[in-house]
Formats: sequence, structure tokens, C-alpha cells
Amino acid sequence: MSESAGPPVFDGHNDMLLRLAGQAPEEATRRFFDGCGDGHLDWPRMRRGGFGGGLFAVFVPPGQPGPPVQKTDDGYAKPLVEPLDPGEALPRVMTMISRLMRLEAASAGRFRICRSVAEIRSAMAEGAVAAVLHFEGAEAIDRDFDALDVFHAAGLRSLGLVWSRPTAFGHGVPFRFPDTPDIGDGLTEAGFALVAACNRRRIAIDLSHLNEKGFWDVARTSDAPLIASHSNAHAICPHPRNLTDDQLRAIADSGGIVGLNFATYFLRSDGGLAAGTPITVMLDHLDHMIDVMGPSHVGFGSDFDGVGAMPEPLRDVSSLPLLQQAMQERGYDAATIRAISQDNWLRVLEVTWGR
Repeated sequence: MSESAGPPVFDGHNDMLLRLAGQAPEEATRRFFDGCGDGHLDWPRMRRGGFGGGLFAVFVPPGQPGPPVQKTDDGYAKPLVEPLDPGEALPRVMTMISRLMRLEAASAGRFRICRSVAEIRSAMAEGAVAAVLHFEGAEAIDRDFDALDVFHAAGLRSLGLVWSRPTAFGHGVPFRFPDTPDIGDGLTEAGFALVAACNRRRIAIDLSHLNEKGFWDVARTSDAPLIASHSNAHAICPHPRNLTDDQLRAIADSGGIVGLNFATYFLRSDGGLAAGTPITVMLDHLDHMIDVMGPSHVGFGSDFDGVGAMPEPLRDVSSLPLLQQAMQERGYDAATIRAISQDNWLRVLEVTWGR
């Protein structure tokens, strides 16, 4: 699979399906395999970067533009957007799932939707991209969980209860800086029921975007390892999307994982987008999370195709070997680099899914 020197990467989060949903189906599939140059992900660049697979997010953006970002004395503030109507979410979710299925159908085995860790390992060993269907926000899930059963049969194996807006199940954090994730109420009654429904179906629950009260509600009631697919250390970058040290410890204690988000505004201590941000800031977050959690509970959660800016010299998925090289230069040994690149994710998913 990989044309890179480092171990293949299993990545905890990308938004490629949202980008492909804006293109005609046949065109999206052709451009993915031919190498479109759009966004951060396509087949040729995955090969060059050693991308073995990951969680492919279904995310429905706001139907209407939210309030503009407002400058504050020490940062910025963007209020939460309005809740999304489930009737609006469902057809858009179906479009993105269809894009994923069409990629698999057209791939001649090069791109596979995986429903177990055994399938992920097999795909990666055979040079195919292992794609896991993930929802970033549960707006398309009804309270009787009929849709959840259908989506699970289609391959859904990971679900974020919220994006950064309220749902019937809980409350997301706003995009503002600096601030704490302790913003708003915890899970609703329906949210607790959804956690239990996911546990019964062995669907991983993703805590990225969920506020702190909701985080602790899940930690208290879920029987699965805690997962934050694309979040960083609040101690370094005090954005509410990032995790406090207490949250990091709780995730480690559960046997879970945090995926390092590549976006500069979740990495920099000033929460900024400045050009020329060095890759070393990513290593600072990894170092901190390893110090708090141990090396077995950290992975990558790039947010490819959802990231506005990444540290240099990262450009897209083909740049993953540069991050692994930087880790080596920081003093990470080969076993730790492999664990963060893929092994930690596969272990946590295997425990969560039960196979």
C-alpha cells in the first residue's frame, strides 16, 4: 500500500465524503481514483502518504450560515449554530453514504468499507484503504433508533453524538477562544438512551465536539472505551474543542484514545491560523498527551478535508511521512510511532466492537 517509509496510518477523522457530496457521483469517483488534487485526500496521495484507512465522517454542515466570528480582547467568539432539522439531515446523510459505497464498488478491491478490525487489518495488509463509516453528529438518528439499525447494517461503526451545535441528544461546544469545554448542559434523556443503544450495537461513541458535562455523562454510563477522534490538549491550546487533563486521564483509564487534530487553531497556544506554524506544535500536543495518558492512548485524527490550515510543511495526506519523520527526530522510537500511527486505534476499536 504505502510508498512512504513509515508505518501505514489509520486515521481517526476525515471529511472527504462532504467534499465528494458536492460533485456528481461518477465525477467524484473518477476524480478520487485518478487524483483530483482537490482537498486533502484522493487515492494517489493516500498511496504516497501511507494512508491505510480511517474513520470517514458523514457530516451535515449548517443549512444557513451561522453568526459571524466576533473578535474579542483575547481571541474570538462564534456562537453555536441553530439545531439541524432531522428531515433536512437525512437525505444529505444518505448522499454521503452513497458516495462511500460507490467508491468501494468502483475500486476493484482497492477501497473497502470495513465493519470489523479483522477486515481493517486484511484490507491494509492487501494494500487497500480500509474505510469505516462514521457519523459526526446524530441529527439523522430518530429517537426510536430505527435509522440507527439501518445505518449499522450499512456499516456505521462510530458515532459522534453532536457536532458544535445542540441536538436532541446533547450539546456541542462553540468555536471560540480561549474558553473551557464546560459549556452548557449535559446529555438529554434521549442522549443517554442513544449511548445505551450504541453500546448494545457495539458502535463506538465519539466525544469530539461534545461539551464537558456531556463528556462526563458518557464516561459515567458507557461500557466502551472513551474515544475523542479529533481533539487536542486544552493545556496547550485552550479551545473548548480540546480536552482538559482530567478528560485525558479519564479516556486513558477507560482504555480509550484521542486522535491528534491537525488544524492549527486547535494546536496553537494563541488559537490562530498564522502561516508558518511549525510542525513542532503537533509534537508538543503529542508529548503532553503521552505524559498525561501514556503512549497507548494517542493516535492521529487529522480532520483532513475539514481543516482550514495545517502546520508546515504538511499539505495533505501525502505529507504524513513528514509527521512521522518529525516524531522520530523528536526522539519517538519505532514502536511508539507505529502505535500512534495505527496500533492504538485498532486495539481500541477491537475492544469496542468486540471483534
